[in-house]
Amino acid sequence: MNSVLEWSGPVIYTALGIAALYGVFCVVLLIRKIQQKRFSSETAAEQFLDDVRGRLEDRDFEGVADMCDSPPYWSKATPQMILYALHHRDRGPNKLRQLLAEKFERDVLADLEYRHSWIGTIVKTAPMLGLLGTVSGMILAFAKIAVAQEGGTNPSELAENISLALFTTAMGLTVAIPLTLLGAMVQVRIGKLTDAVQEHVSIFMHDLEAALSD
Repeated sequence: MNSVLEWSGPVIYTALGIAALYGVFCVVLLIRKIQQKRFSSETAAEQFLDDVRGRLEDRDFEGVADMCDSPPYWSKATPQMILYALHHRDRGPNKLRQLLAEKFERDVLADLEYRHSWIGTIVKTAPMLGLLGTVSGMILAFAKIAVAQEGGTNPSELAENISLALFTTAMGLTVAIPLTLLGAMVQVRIGKLTDAVQEHVSIFMHDLEAALSD
C-alpha cells in the first residue's frame, strides 16, 4: 500500500499538468471558434445585412445564397442561418424560425457547449486531485510517525510527505481558479454570440417576409 502511495505524488502532478494543458487548449479553441462564428465588428454585420437586404429587395435569393456561401462568410453563424432559411423559405415564418433555432442549437451551440463542459469538468476535478494528494501525503506522514518509536524517523522524509500534501492541494487550486475565470469569460462570449445571431436572424426574417410578400 505504501508503495502505491509513494507513486501517487508523480501521478497526481502529471495528471494536474495534463488537465491544465487541456483546459487551456479548450479555452483557446473556444475563443477561436467563437471569433470564427462572429462578425469582426457590428459595422461589418450591418454591412452584410444591408447587402442581403438589397438582394432580397431584388428577389435575388440565389445571390444571397452565393454571398452567404462565399469565403468571407461561410464559417460565420449568421450567414449559415440565412443560407439554411433560404433553402427552407417555403415553410411558414413560425416554422422557419423554429427550424433556425434548432439548427443554431444543434450546429453551433452544441459544439461550443461540449468544449465548455470539459473546462467545467477540469475545474471540478483539479481540486479533487489535489485533495487526493493531500490524503496520500498525510497517510504516509502518519505512517512514519506511527513507526517512529520503533526505529525513529527521518524528519526530511516526513517533511517530504507533508509537502506533497500541501503542494498537490495548491496545484489543484492553481489549475482550477484560472480556468474558472477563463470558463466564465468564454461563457460570456458564447452568450454574446447567441444574442448577436438572434438579432441578425430576426432582422433577416423581417426582410425575407417582406420580399416574399411582394
